[in-house]
Amino acid sequence: MTERGFTLFDTELGRCAVAWGAGGIVGVQLPEGGDAATRARMRTRFSAAKEGAPPAPVKGAIADIQALLRGEARSLERIELDMEGVPPFHRKVYALARTIPPGETLSYGDVATRVGSPGSARAVGQALGRNPFAIVVPCHRVLASGGRVGGFSANGGVATKLRMLSIEGARSSNASPLFDGDGAFGFDPEAATAHLSGADPVLGKLIESVGPFRMQLKKMPSIFGALVEAVVYQQLTGKAAATIHSRLCALFPRTHHGPSADQILRASEDELRGAGLSRAKVLSLKDLAAKSKAGRVPTLAQAHRMADADLIEQLTAVRGIGRWTVEMLLMFRLGRADVLPVDDYGVRKGFAVAFRKRDLPGKKDMEKRGARWKPYRSVASWYLWRAAERAQRREKRKD
Repeated sequence: MTERGFTLFDTELGRCAVAWGAGGIVGVQLPEGGDAATRARMRTRFSAAKEGAPPAPVKGAIADIQALLRGEARSLERIELDMEGVPPFHRKVYALARTIPPGETLSYGDVATRVGSPGSARAVGQALGRNPFAIVVPCHRVLASGGRVGGFSANGGVATKLRMLSIEGARSSNASPLFDGDGAFGFDPEAATAHLSGADPVLGKLIESVGPFRMQLKKMPSIFGALVEAVVYQQLTGKAAATIHSRLCALFPRTHHGPSADQILRASEDELRGAGLSRAKVLSLKDLAAKSKAGRVPTLAQAHRMADADLIEQLTAVRGIGRWTVEMLLMFRLGRADVLPVDDYGVRKGFAVAFRKRDLPGKKDMEKRGARWKPYRSVASWYLWRAAERAQRREKRKD
């Protein structure tokens, strides 16, 4: 490798970029708002680099990065980095960070101690905040004390860090899981509850009364699989829906994560009805499968890169899938921070309880008050559901 160059490449996080020079890779860039923004950032960071085809060692590095971000436990330690201009202390921190295996984490204090500078956790954080080799130097695997996520300087901030940790199935250094389910919240729950309490004192009292945010993300092998389950569960009790969903999956015994779009399309209406599905739900599943085959239902990786409004618009085009269904997917599957399901009865009931309203609020009232809760309206909604549950238990005790 002689002349400096850069190229963009696809990953599960989106289109990343890598720059190289005579001494190896000089920088890795996580996705910006789009290809144009990523290219602009690369030209700013590496003004002497020209976009072009990568040499063989860089192609190998790209393949390893792509494999890691697909969830493979791939070590990137063999990738050669050009450290020219990197301060000595930063080099020590980066070298140590590269020894943290995928799926494991250390704290800033742990790294400081291991590089021979105990008490310099802040300096470690500053070094990692200036890391030019994102992913290859896995600064996302270094957390704040107590297993807290800490900061992240790349585009997307903490949400991107959490997503990367989730892909790797990360655990903290004390072996406790960092995440529930197979996804990651795109926000720091502690920061969210602090923001909500400061922005709305009434909601703050509810948060104090209920306690920590404990919403768990549900497992989701694919957007298609999640929507199949959502259609099955519509307007049924949990027990009845689970039975029908199990029967549906049993029609395709060799699949591990539910039926595929091809299998739904090949199945006859009689077979699907025999599992307990109504005719309307059979039509919904057939339409969902057809749109998935046509590329009109995003993959999980694509969904993680899409805005909430875009996902709602795209998925509500499927027969039988409404806005509420997509909002639940955004909250409980994708871990999005700022969803306010104003048509949900539980959220409306909880609002009436928390704000001492005699009647259920209208959509406009919910949206007006909810403006205070941005960008954490999903967290606010979860607390409103808890308020509704408490009220229901009190009513049962009276009976």
